[in-house]
Amino acid sequence: MSEQVDTRIPVSVITGFLGAGKSTLLNRLLRHPDMGETAVIVNEFGEIGLDHALIASSQEDTILLSSGCLCCTVRGDLVNTIRDLTTKRDRGEVKPFRRVVIETTGLADPAPVLHTLMSDPVVAERCRLESVVTLVDAVNGNSTLDHHQEAIKQAAVADRLVLTKVDLAEPGAVQHLRHRLQHLNPGAPIFTAIGGDIAPKQIFNAGLYDPATKSFDVQNWLRAEAYDAGHHHHHDDHDHPHEHHHDHHHHDDHAHGHDHEHFRKPDGSLDVNRHDATIQSFCLTFDQPFDWNTLATWLDLLAAYRGDNLLRVKGLVNVAGVDRPVVIHGVQHLFHPPATIPAWPDADRRSRIVFITRDLPREVIEQTLNALQQAAPDSAAAQA
Repeated sequence: MSEQVDTRIPVSVITGFLGAGKSTLLNRLLRHPDMGETAVIVNEFGEIGLDHALIASSQEDTILLSSGCLCCTVRGDLVNTIRDLTTKRDRGEVKPFRRVVIETTGLADPAPVLHTLMSDPVVAERCRLESVVTLVDAVNGNSTLDHHQEAIKQAAVADRLVLTKVDLAEPGAVQHLRHRLQHLNPGAPIFTAIGGDIAPKQIFNAGLYDPATKSFDVQNWLRAEAYDAGHHHHHDDHDHPHEHHHDHHHHDDHAHGHDHEHFRKPDGSLDVNRHDATIQSFCLTFDQPFDWNTLATWLDLLAAYRGDNLLRVKGLVNVAGVDRPVVIHGVQHLFHPPATIPAWPDADRRSRIVFITRDLPREVIEQTLNALQQAAPDSAAAQA
């Protein structure tokens, strides 16, 4: 287990279903001065419709924008593009950058991009997945979630959710969509971007480590408290990500997808389309330190046998014999190598692991750990 602080280049992925407004948002972002030390990777410039007023100079498939941002297109595949870009950065052939943003034009499922970032050894050595930003069209979002399972998956795995076209949608439909998204992904703040207008700081730097400030923000990255806050979440559109009204009364229903109030239509009738219920989001908390071998074996088993259902896992873990918190982060069958951060964020030393699953109940995950603990009773494995 590595005890090195993870200071690789943070990578954020912008995704969203067709028509969600990714191109509009990215064009606005590229004008922002805070994007000056960012490299942006898009599938094809023709798809995104890059505003020519942004372009300062161009060399092959790399374009320098007037904001100072570096933009390039996927050439062949994402692995080769990231390898070439980071190599040129090391050689001084392109402007230095401290963040990468990948826009997944036309890609409904973000998993292949996330897998690339985590599985290719050259990419994983230089870059780390920092955040997933999912755009949701407020006009068509409810219908899209009703009819496209991948749209539900996009919303469920996001670190940040951005509602677009709110100004064009009916207020009742927007409120219903907000509740639905909060139910799917209670840990993700919801922001609004009208005409693509949103500050980069709102949707990026969502990881543990912010290279701009050289600081670690565990609460914003993990947001474990959101999963204990019941269904009355109030983390929308603001700079107060920890302002929630707690309603522990509904915690069990919320964690297991049984709170029907989140599926009321604007007219008050019950929405019978319950595709959302296949997705579950919950946080497991452990009071005692983990034995590292038990923890690693548990996660390996889940990834190997239920990886297709394990949409995302992230957590902060107290490992026996390690005086600093250990960060774990996985997507389906793949996990980032574990890393540590310098110190615990507060006096709470409990392990907190957030699971986002599809057709994989919380009980199955807990039973897998219990079976391992019973097989190794003398280990220092945590007890829930």
